[in-house]
Amino acid sequence: MGLLELVITVCAIANPTLCEDQRLQYAAGESLRVCAMAAPPYVAQWISEHPKWMAVRWHCEYPRQKRI
Repeated sequence: MGLLELVITVCAIANPTLCEDQRLQYAAGESLRVCAMAAPPYVAQWISEHPKWMAVRWHCEYPRQKRI
């Protein structure tokens, strides 16, 4: 099992032009495509915890290496 990142692009409800990416990491043994298809419950949970934001799209990526 490796790590994948679910990248959710969210925009502020009060200002729809204010958008940002939120990255959620989790252990998964699936492809990026399967990850994205399985994402709706995770997106819904994030939105329920952040009611001032709306999700506009999402996709999965392999985690980025942090540079020092």
